[in-house]
Amino acid sequence: MNIKARTNAISWSFIAIAVLMICAFYFYPMIEALKMSFQSGTGTNLSYVGFDNYQRLFSDSTFKTALTNTFLFLIIQVPIMIILAMFISVLLNDKNLKLKGFFRTAIFLPAVTSLVAYSVIFKYLFGSDGLVNMLLLNLHFISQPIGWITDPFWAKITIIIAITWRWTGYNMIFYLSALQNIDASIYEAARIDGASSIKQFTKITVPLLKPIILFTSITSTIGTLQLFDEVMNITKGGPGNATMTLSQYIYNLSFKYTPDFGYAATVSYAIVILIVIFSILQFKLAGDKNV
Repeated sequence: MNIKARTNAISWSFIAIAVLMICAFYFYPMIEALKMSFQSGTGTNLSYVGFDNYQRLFSDSTFKTALTNTFLFLIIQVPIMIILAMFISVLLNDKNLKLKGFFRTAIFLPAVTSLVAYSVIFKYLFGSDGLVNMLLLNLHFISQPIGWITDPFWAKITIIIAITWRWTGYNMIFYLSALQNIDASIYEAARIDGASSIKQFTKITVPLLKPIILFTSITSTIGTLQLFDEVMNITKGGPGNATMTLSQYIYNLSFKYTPDFGYAATVSYAIVILIVIFSILQFKLAGDKNV
């Protein structure tokens, strides 16, 4: 073997196990799920139904409700979280700020907490007799407890607050890392030219953070389209499916309702299609010419 062939052989020997594991536990299940989306029934009794499952999506009222709720969380929560994460990162990047390490750790800490644990805590905090209502009542902001969990509108607000609390610090780390790689002389030159802090942010910071904004937007969109833990543990999709998401609907189709793994796989691929569409749109809006 020549040197190039030997190098290639050694390289493949290092990554062969990883490639096989990825194919076995990632791509193979995806292919099987796609095949299952054209079938109906449980895992031991599946029958081929063709495109009937995909046609069923358009007449399924529960699917439409879950899709609407997921879109609502997406268009409201993701922009709020991205803007908040960017704003916090700019504040924490200030060289004159004291206790920066403490604040960075405190804001990032929710991202490493257990999804189930924090969801259960939020459920009790926002209960009818929870700490949030008690605090608002004692401060005379409200005259009666708010139905954070039992009212359709406030239940959505509770989920949005929970997701924002959990993931803002996670996105903040990316922005903070990017800000620390921006040459300080750029801001110094802008200050000499008389640029205000707002202009520095809009004309320098935001354009230079464009790749990170695109990355966090896409990952946050994917995460929101797959939202499950918070809804399942805080509201259980209620009241009356008011907070049910696509991922919870897949769970219900598989384990709560009469099991229909084929249709559940179809809804799963509906999420895949949505992720692809939103990712392409975000790349296009960002001006990426490679898409």
